[in-house]
Amino acid sequence: MIRKIRVILASIFFILITLLFLDFTGILHLYLGWMAKVQFLPAVLALNVFIIVALVILTLVFGRIYCSVICPLGVLQDIFGWMGKKAKKNRYTYSKAKTWLRYGVLVLFIVVLLIGIGSLIALLAPYSSYGRIAENLLKPIYLWGNNALAYFAERADSYTFYHQDVWIKSLSTFIVAVVTIVVLFILAWRNGRTYCNTICPVGTVLGTLARFSIFRPAIDGEKCVNCNLCVKNCKASCIDIKNHKIDYSRCVVCGDCISKCKKYAIRYTSKRYSESLEPKHENIQTADKGMERRSFIARASLVAASVAAAKAQEKLTDGGLAPIVEKEELQRETEIVPPGAVSLSHLTQHCTGCQLCVSKCPNKVLRPSSDLMTLMQPRSSYEKGFCRPECTVCSEVCPTGAIKKISREEKSSIQIGHAVWDAGACLPMVEGVSCGNCARHCPTGAITMVEIDPSDEKSPKFPVVDEAVCIGCGACEYVCPVRPVSAIYVEGHQQHKLI
Repeated sequence: MIRKIRVILASIFFILITLLFLDFTGILHLYLGWMAKVQFLPAVLALNVFIIVALVILTLVFGRIYCSVICPLGVLQDIFGWMGKKAKKNRYTYSKAKTWLRYGVLVLFIVVLLIGIGSLIALLAPYSSYGRIAENLLKPIYLWGNNALAYFAERADSYTFYHQDVWIKSLSTFIVAVVTIVVLFILAWRNGRTYCNTICPVGTVLGTLARFSIFRPAIDGEKCVNCNLCVKNCKASCIDIKNHKIDYSRCVVCGDCISKCKKYAIRYTSKRYSESLEPKHENIQTADKGMERRSFIARASLVAASVAAAKAQEKLTDGGLAPIVEKEELQRETEIVPPGAVSLSHLTQHCTGCQLCVSKCPNKVLRPSSDLMTLMQPRSSYEKGFCRPECTVCSEVCPTGAIKKISREEKSSIQIGHAVWDAGACLPMVEGVSCGNCARHCPTGAITMVEIDPSDEKSPKFPVVDEAVCIGCGACEYVCPVRPVSAIYVEGHQQHKLI
C-alpha cells in the first residue's frame, strides 16, 4: 500500500509540474504555479518560511518523501530506473554512503550560493535541472505535436489549435540539458538514486533530517531469511542486510523493499518499534542471495505528441522575391533583466536557472544567459517580441523571489533600460525615407520624431529618445525594420529605476 500511494502521488506531481513547463497558453500557471514554489531550494531562496517548515516537518515525520514524490528530478530518475529494471531485474547492491562526497558537494553549493555564482547553483539544483530538461527537450516535442494538430485544424477551418514557433533559445543551455539527462539516465539505469545520494545538495540536507524521522522502514531480523531480495531492489543502495540495518539518510521511502519482501520482514513503522527490531549482537551471518529489484514507478506519461510538424511557410516580401532577414541577437554592454528582478546582482544571487519564466514568457522575450557566471539565468532580448507593459507573467511564476511579484501598474513605472539610437543605421538618415515605427509603437511616448532639415516640411524625421520616460520595454527595437541589427536598441540598467 505504501508503494502504491507513493506511485500515485509521484505520478500526479510529475505530470502536473511537467505540464506547468510545457503549457504555452498562459493558463496553467494560475493553477499549478504553487508546485514550483513548494520545491525545497526555491522556497529557501524565496525565504518562504511556511514551505520550508512544512518540508522539514514532512521529512522529520515520514522520511525523504519529498525526494520520491515532490521532486520532479527524483521521479525522473525513478522512471529511468524502472526502464533499467525492465532490462535486468534485481540489479542493485548495498554500498556504503559516500559521506565525504555528499557533504563536500553541499559545502561547495553553500559557498557558491553565498558568493552568488548562478551557473553552479543552476547545475546542482535538482528542480532547476529538471526545468531545463522540460523546457529544452520535452517542450519542443510538445509544440511539434501542437503544430501538427494546428496544421490539420486549419485545413478544417478550425482555430482550436494555433501554430507555435519551435526554436533553441540558448545553445549552451540546450547542451547542458542534453548532458544532464544523459548522465542521469546512465546513473539511474545502472545504480538507481546515485545522483540523489552523492551529488544533490537538497538530498543531503533532507537525508540528514531523515535520520531522525518518526516513521521509517525497518527490518525484523527474526522474520528475515537473508534472501537479499530487498537489497537487490533498493535503488538507494542503503539496505545493509548483513546487519539488518537501513541507512535512513539515503532511503527515499519508495516502499519497493516492503513490496518485494515475501516474508513480510520489512515494514514501515515508528522509530521506537524499528529500534526494537535492531539486532542485539553484531556479525549476524546472512547469505548474500538476492531478492529481485523493486518494480518501480513511473506510470507518469511524458507527454506524447506526434512529431509531424508542418513545415513553416517561408516568409517572403517584395512580391515573393526577397526573403526577410531575421534579426540577430544583440550583444549589449549591460544585459537586460525583467521588471521585478530589481537588479542584475539580485537576480544573480537568487535565480536557480529553472527556466520556468523563460518557458512561460508569452512575448518570447526571455531566454537563458550564455555567460559563464550567470549561465541559464533569464535575460531579455527583443528579436522575436517586446516586454509588454501589461504582462507580469515572469514575476508571477518565479518560485525563488529572483523576480519579485509586481502589478501591471508597478511594471509601467519600472525602468529596466533605455533606448539608444544608431544614426548610422536609421533609414531616414541612411536612405532619406520616412519611417517612425519606433515612435508609433512606444507605449510610454518616450520617442519623438524630429525633422532632419527643420526648414523643409517634407524632410524625413529621425527619432529622439527621452531617457527619463523610456522604460526599456524594447518595443522600438522589435518593430524597427532595419536588419539584422535594429537602428534603435535597448541597453540595460544594472539597477532598475522607478520613473
